[in-house]
Amino acid sequence: MQYLEAAAEIAREAGSLLANYFERRVAFELKGEFDLVTEADRASEKLVVEKLRVYFPSHTIVAEEGSGHPGSSEYRWYVDPLDGTTNFAHSFPMFNVTLALERAGDVIAGVIYDPIRQEMFTAERGAGAYLNHRRIHVSNTRRLADSLASTGFPSRKRHHNVNIHFYYQLAMVSHGVRRTGSAALDLAYVASGRLDFFWEFGLKPWDQAAGALLVQEAGGTTSDMNGGPHSLTDSDHLLADNGALHDEVLRSFREIFSGRPPVPLPKLP
Repeated sequence: MQYLEAAAEIAREAGSLLANYFERRVAFELKGEFDLVTEADRASEKLVVEKLRVYFPSHTIVAEEGSGHPGSSEYRWYVDPLDGTTNFAHSFPMFNVTLALERAGDVIAGVIYDPIRQEMFTAERGAGAYLNHRRIHVSNTRRLADSLASTGFPSRKRHHNVNIHFYYQLAMVSHGVRRTGSAALDLAYVASGRLDFFWEFGLKPWDQAAGALLVQEAGGTTSDMNGGPHSLTDSDHLLADNGALHDEVLRSFREIFSGRPPVPLPKLP
């Protein structure tokens, strides 16, 4: 079975499982101090990992909840069995299953499946990006002032996170900044032109691998927030956009990083 075909089949099956759990409103637990996890995360990951091991027994599998497989080949799967767990746990219908395949350090295939909207985003290196088998492209927005963006924050202690400063500044100079709670869907939406750019700090490889490939294959640009090459394992932050906005967004980032934000904070009354 072809890699992308297998990934889409597995994601669709896992998405159906998640949709059933979603209707039941399952309880959540805490992993660590703040992060939520549900039985749906674990059941979905079990399904995905077992299917991948049947299809590709030698491949390495890295999965968010830790039930991966060490493998012995140059192929590595990144799996997020439920991206958007906090949304899911609160019955907010914005979550997905995402899988990506890396070969010798290069992501070559990825899928993001939203079971609520039954939207399957797929991409293969050099073959374009698709939504339910229809080719997708990034937006043609050319000015930051005309753009719509998205970002994300940690579940708690947001006031200690540097991204709150970026959120404020970019919200003031654009049409707005959304926070969906799902980095994978944010990236898929950039690839399909629903958003013009996305940035975030502290993403894990499974959060972004498939989505970054989608953006690239849809004609967009990815880098770190300084404009350098982005790495799944070595970069602390990601910018993904339609390409036309890349330089202008990076200029805004540089101003904020340097402590010279383009928009002064409002005065208290």
